[in-house]
Amino acid sequence: MTRRILVAAHNHPDLHPGGTEIFAHDLASGYREQGCEVLFLGATNAIHREAHPGTAFQTTGPDGDLLLWSGHFDRFFLSQIDHYGTLQDLGGLLEEFRPDVIHIHHLVLIGAEFLTLARRLLPSAKIVMTLHDYYPICHNDGLMARPTDKQRCSGASPASCRGCFPEISADRFLLRERFLKTHLAAVDQFVAPSRFLRQRYVDWGLRADRIDVIENARPPRLSMPHAVKGGKRASFGYFGNLNPWKGVLELLGAAKLLQLAGESEFELRIHGGAPFQSEAFVAAFDKALGEAGAAVTHCGPYQREELPELMAEIDWVVMPSIWWENAPLVIQEAFQHRRPIIASNIGGMAEMVRDEVDGLHARPSDPAQLARVMRRAMDEEGLWDRLVDGIRRQPTIAECARAHLSLFDKLKLAEAA
Repeated sequence: MTRRILVAAHNHPDLHPGGTEIFAHDLASGYREQGCEVLFLGATNAIHREAHPGTAFQTTGPDGDLLLWSGHFDRFFLSQIDHYGTLQDLGGLLEEFRPDVIHIHHLVLIGAEFLTLARRLLPSAKIVMTLHDYYPICHNDGLMARPTDKQRCSGASPASCRGCFPEISADRFLLRERFLKTHLAAVDQFVAPSRFLRQRYVDWGLRADRIDVIENARPPRLSMPHAVKGGKRASFGYFGNLNPWKGVLELLGAAKLLQLAGESEFELRIHGGAPFQSEAFVAAFDKALGEAGAAVTHCGPYQREELPELMAEIDWVVMPSIWWENAPLVIQEAFQHRRPIIASNIGGMAEMVRDEVDGLHARPSDPAQLARVMRRAMDEEGLWDRLVDGIRRQPTIAECARAHLSLFDKLKLAEAA
């Protein structure tokens, strides 16, 4: 039934290969494979591209993807403040392409006003928004964690949010919430990739019946064979960007503790760079890396097409994040290659990685306990084989696209009824 879809994200994977951008772009390809006409719109700014005079739009990629150059954006309100430029250009795009469905994956750089603009210009189009993180709820980059001591937050309120940002008054946080909920009311249906994230938005005030849970997915990959080993399964790998919230410092602390305890048979390979991180974090990472010992190698950034070869070198994937991750693509990629995972027992990670079934859980922010879990992973006979056998087949992009198309069609049928 659905044939014309506009997919919008807050960047393009060719410019910023984050999980949301990668998944949104892959899903757009999945829609095309199902016979839909699809336009992918990724927002960007001066960090990645210079503005072109006369229009907010640029093009990129072999599929003719569009880039929206958005240099005027209010990150506090997630607001597109360039009403007479960027919003006018977005309006022209909507009226020219006239999608049946607008599937938006993020509000950053695009702006919450885009939702109500689309509703006004295309009243019969269905607007679906995937909630990939907690940006509408939390001003701290959508982390739901305090910027000072990194303690995880269970909910937002004007008073508690002001505790994190004392320079911003409580009434501005109240205005932020009401502003965003007003624009989010234009969305016909939300999608959450995890039950955990769905519940966070229900607690925030979105209606439960307006949020469907559909798992993210990855393009199909041939599983990389496991190395034949006669001894321990003692090769660990970390994959992803390096930042203070991904738990990489705690992972290096665990590696240091293992070596201090005399463990010499393991290796830890850290794959990823630290783009846009502070000098303080980069210095802390370099210091922790130097103290972690010879068993640890920082392999640097990697390209997506290199991942299978990198997975072939390790036995375990470690995901030690200290914030409420929603649905990290690294977990599905590891499972595609039949690598069990050691993950923090919080958020969507605890939902995706089943403790003692296809991976092991560890407490976040606790290097000593993480070291004990890693030691058990190496030492317990038969554990690795049992967890590998417990890994489920992961959903494909084609299956994920069909699930979304079914949702879109259900919305159209409900309107017709």
